[in-house]
Amino acid sequence: MKRALLLLPTTGYRNKDFLAAAQALDVEIVTAANYCHQLAPAWGMAPIMALHFDRPEQAADTIARELDRAPDAVLAVDDAGLELAALLCARYGLPGNARQAVRRLRDKLAFRRLLQEHGLPCPAFHALPSQADADALLPQLEFPVVVKARRLSASRGVIRADNAEAFAHAVRRVRAIQARADRDAAALGLVVENFIPGREFALEGMLQNGALTTLALFDKPDPLDGPYFEETLYVTPSRLPAAVQDRVREDTARICQRAGLREGPVHAELRINERGTWFLEVAARSIGGLCGRTLTHLLGQSLEALILRQALGEPIALERKAGAAGVMMIPIPRRGVVHGVSGLEAARALPGISDVTLSAEPGHLVAPPPEGSSYLGFIFSRGDDPAAAEAALRAAHRLLRFDIRPEYPAQLRTPGERPRVVS
Repeated sequence: MKRALLLLPTTGYRNKDFLAAAQALDVEIVTAANYCHQLAPAWGMAPIMALHFDRPEQAADTIARELDRAPDAVLAVDDAGLELAALLCARYGLPGNARQAVRRLRDKLAFRRLLQEHGLPCPAFHALPSQADADALLPQLEFPVVVKARRLSASRGVIRADNAEAFAHAVRRVRAIQARADRDAAALGLVVENFIPGREFALEGMLQNGALTTLALFDKPDPLDGPYFEETLYVTPSRLPAAVQDRVREDTARICQRAGLREGPVHAELRINERGTWFLEVAARSIGGLCGRTLTHLLGQSLEALILRQALGEPIALERKAGAAGVMMIPIPRRGVVHGVSGLEAARALPGISDVTLSAEPGHLVAPPPEGSSYLGFIFSRGDDPAAAEAALRAAHRLLRFDIRPEYPAQLRTPGERPRVVS
């Protein structure tokens, strides 16, 4: 029986999907995770379940001590484990990507420099080490600009600024977000780049020996103009002209080649306008959240099973089916505590809706971007064409009503009265 080592983040959406795919393929799974190193021993967890994903050398040494035999594949489920997975593949002599390649693509500043070096479309950008540097940079900026944390994902720590006042506020806010989320925040600094207008798209692909196979090209129909960039809809197949789709595939493959990526899943985010194709990111991982489930029907297998098969060196046969599919990452309207939802069964019963999965349970604290990086849940649709799949998603979302209350209830009190809670 083949053995795969899965790097499963404790907050990952897709852990269960990867484990289910492994079970269906009769693969032995060794799980490694990033639980708190102080709490995990008290919970009876092995050291391999309390790794520092952001300290790959230390984590790799722990794994080497814990494993009784080498795995046949190493997979990171999301961004946090990519560098560790690359290091482990190199140590065990497995097919994979170079550590430097995945590190470069995770870093928004390094990615911009990569595009610039190779003459690919790239907005004007600046490294921003500190708040003092922000004041010095101000005269050089052409608004609007976007302030970004360097290694966060899912639109976390990304804010558009249209003037000097908004820029100063965005820098302070993004610095605070990055400081809470990345232990290297002080050394990293931020990125400031010109805002790129245009419609947004995403490509999902697989690399094998450096050759890119496109699994899906998604339209993102909702405008994403800021000041925050919470994503909602993904619909495939794309309605872009065939020639434009070909250019997107070619440009994605070119960036992967320039970055040094050779194996495994690829997820690219890009904007298209009258001046061309502008890549926001190319990541050495598959699509985030539960969005990969959108492709199960169209590919004839789960995306996780496809990724596992490829990593284990097994033959891959794609069974592409006709029709369209879509997913909505249910947006979070405001920060607060989830108390419940209504309209769920009605939404699930709509024609064209294949599933509605909630990820935020009652009692969960949720927040929209730029602080938050999660969603209330996911709506999945199928249709004869992209327009039908999109319409079903919007109709289902209109039926859902989430009860989200302030995390600290307001209190009203008049002289001589006890406080009254206002929810």
